[in-house]
Amino acid sequence: MEKYLKQLFELKKLGKPLRLAAEEWKNNYEILFSTILSARTRDEITIPTAEKLFKIYSTTKSLANAKLKNVEKIIRSVNFYKNKSRNIIACAKEIEKEYQGKIPINFEELLKLPGVRRKTANVFLSEIGKNAIGVDTHVGYIAQKLKWSNSNKPAKIEEDLKKLFPKKYWRKLNSILVTFGRTHTSRKSKNEILEQIRKIK
Repeated sequence: MEKYLKQLFELKKLGKPLRLAAEEWKNNYEILFSTILSARTRDEITIPTAEKLFKIYSTTKSLANAKLKNVEKIIRSVNFYKNKSRNIIACAKEIEKEYQGKIPINFEELLKLPGVRRKTANVFLSEIGKNAIGVDTHVGYIAQKLKWSNSNKPAKIEEDLKKLFPKKYWRKLNSILVTFGRTHTSRKSKNEILEQIRKIK
């Protein structure tokens, strides 16, 4: 365990301070919906897009009553904006109907919401202070390169990481690994750094 923590701390040192899509929002509503919007979209596009959305629709109730065309126009810059527009409206409606407008903070309940899958649920939970690990492309890639996991399946990678790291570090893993991945964009350079980190004992 000590070796893996040393490797994690080294990754943290090598990442530039960057705001990620789920970070620095005012409430759970903004955290969840910005995370949904961030799927397969760069954070520097997601964040201003989410800010525009929240200026017009500041609650789940207002978003639940939004017209699809209006939402599509606002979030057009994110990837898969048409599907995401349908999902976030449906998600807001479900939250209003089943949870009285309050975002559920239970993993299984979150997965029932339209547009919310395992990674989104875990990133949301970790951002509100729960012990969870969101496994995205960056996390999966780095975990494999450092031999933290031999799997390419997010659920299995998540399981492997939970065995390697104490609970108090779970919610920090995604942020540290994604920040490192976004800082080092050259695949060759990134792999060279990760190979050196892998040798840390």
